[in-house]
Amino acid sequence: MKISIVTVSYNSAATIRDTIESVLSQSYKDIEYIIVDGGSKDGTMTIVEEYRDKISSVISEPDKGIYDAMNKGIALATGDVIGILNSDDYYEADDAVEAVALSFRAAPESSVIFGDIVFVSPDDLTKVTRFYGAAHFRSWKLRFGWMPPHPATFIRADAYKMVGPYSLQYKISADYEMFVRLLLVCKQKYTRLDKVIVRMRAGGVSTSGFKSSMRLNSEIVQACRRNGVYTNLLMVLSKIPFKLLEYVKRPRGSHQ
Repeated sequence: MKISIVTVSYNSAATIRDTIESVLSQSYKDIEYIIVDGGSKDGTMTIVEEYRDKISSVISEPDKGIYDAMNKGIALATGDVIGILNSDDYYEADDAVEAVALSFRAAPESSVIFGDIVFVSPDDLTKVTRFYGAAHFRSWKLRFGWMPPHPATFIRADAYKMVGPYSLQYKISADYEMFVRLLLVCKQKYTRLDKVIVRMRAGGVSTSGFKSSMRLNSEIVQACRRNGVYTNLLMVLSKIPFKLLEYVKRPRGSHQ
């Protein structure tokens, strides 16, 4: 099973080395690594070029945003399974991708495998600030704004071909809308992997501030309605008290 990993970047010189090295250090060897850069103006591409002989494909050109870059990477991918690792994230352990491959082999009927993620302080990558787990996720919960952790999600290439690319109508919620199409509209099967797959630096676009949160929830409602799935803003906002628990929960076995 070949697994394609797509990293999208833009002016990511401060973080992309960690991302690349976490992919290259994976124990699973049948990995196709693709980097899609949006035409960075800092030293991002200088760092990427240091690893050029170990990266399958590299693009650096202007794009229409992060989801456009993801679509470019998916179009290039030749793997059986595709995962997306952003340029300020990195894999929690060297066996992360191997665990995903084993899960797909154990659940051949599943089109989607997702694990858990932890958010860490940008100033101290050992300090976990939030645990985003998916143990209680069910497809129907998408109507209430719940979704699996996208950075810890791997999707079969055939499923991407069936549902189509990420929509460019959404600034920060196209990943959510993709889950709506995959799991609610097309009813693809999924398996949850009980393992932290990715560490994310806190402070990304979809996790930074009240204004961003309101836009996210508004886009979630739009994404459901455009796909014929009923929801409303009150239903989506009902998740907020439960989301706050992510700041006190920790993965099993974690002492942080």
